[in-house]
Amino acid sequence: MTHFSKSLIASALVASALGLSGLSAQAAVSHKHAKPAPVSAVKAAGSKLSAKAKHGKEVTITLATAARHKGKKADAQVAAGHKRVPADEVSYSRRQLAAMSPRARAAAVRQMAPAALKAPVVVVAAAVAPKQSFGQMAGLHDTADELALKSSVALVMDQETNEVLLSKNSQAVLPIASLTKLMTALVVTEAKLPLDEMMSVTDEDVDTEKFSSSRLLVGTELRRGEMLHLALMSSENRAAHALGRSYPGGLPAFVSAMNLKARELGMRDTRYVEPTGLSSQNQSSARDLATLVKAAYQHQIIRELSTSPEYQVEVGHRQVQYHNTNGLVKSPAWDIGLQKTGYISEAGRCLVMQARMAGRKLIMVFLDSAGKYSRIGDAERVRKWISDNPAGTVQAHAIVPKVN
Repeated sequence: MTHFSKSLIASALVASALGLSGLSAQAAVSHKHAKPAPVSAVKAAGSKLSAKAKHGKEVTITLATAARHKGKKADAQVAAGHKRVPADEVSYSRRQLAAMSPRARAAAVRQMAPAALKAPVVVVAAAVAPKQSFGQMAGLHDTADELALKSSVALVMDQETNEVLLSKNSQAVLPIASLTKLMTALVVTEAKLPLDEMMSVTDEDVDTEKFSSSRLLVGTELRRGEMLHLALMSSENRAAHALGRSYPGGLPAFVSAMNLKARELGMRDTRYVEPTGLSSQNQSSARDLATLVKAAYQHQIIRELSTSPEYQVEVGHRQVQYHNTNGLVKSPAWDIGLQKTGYISEAGRCLVMQARMAGRKLIMVFLDSAGKYSRIGDAERVRKWISDNPAGTVQAHAIVPKVN
């Protein structure tokens, strides 16, 4: 095998070994003895590699090292001049690689091209502007409010009286990411399916929308109640998908049940196409989501599982610890009765909560928040505002049409 062909194979496999879930970069991948082979798209995340790459630094690694990066998948096209490495030269599909454990995935990569594994691969990456959310594209972040919220959409209302205390773009219809799982839980709960029934994670539950990682390997068996717990507390995508897939009539019947429930609740701005929230086609408004929170709060199991700080399940022969995606559930300053977080790039950071403060039960909705911790900061700003001014109201009048 020539150095040049080794470069092509190594380039293709390093793309398969690197991640999809975070930084997007334009990169060039080359063998040390070959001319640089341009890469049209390499998405890398997690790891020191991407941390360096996003600053435009040159990083040298071996393919075997790249393959060990946990939970990583790839979608890259590698070219040298006009020649490309066809996808069918790789013996494992992206779905198969995504379903493997990190160790198994590394072994699979080694199996695909043993001769190219030890070839040093140079990745030179230049940072690319992050993908804008629907709210950013619609200019919703230009809306000012008295609390200087980082979320472009916000709604705070009294759960018992429906009095709106704060409204910011609350009629805007946007992707809602994993807030979807609250409806998933509501449909499962109201169907009264047996929570002790065993369910298996299958290839169908592997994320091919965003290629997100999961510690629930294909073949994992858990009770329906455990799947529900992980979906609500830790936003586990494979668990949520398995819940929908195992519904009587399968996934299509489950999605229909989600949309039917939304209509029954009067959620006219809401549409679901799948049970995880990975699709940006799952959309709703802050007002509709407040309605959903109010309905879900009626079920004790949803209240308890969504606010559980942590949970441990047996995956294979080991115990795996999961934690709540909302750190506020552990804060003594908060009395949270129900919560759910969500994130995909199209939706930004999202959060819904029911919480008691200043003697009132309040429902909070924050959508399209910019920054990893900004939705939590917005919740804290609202809590302080309510505590300092329990009778006050804030209105940011900026009602916008649905964003497609």
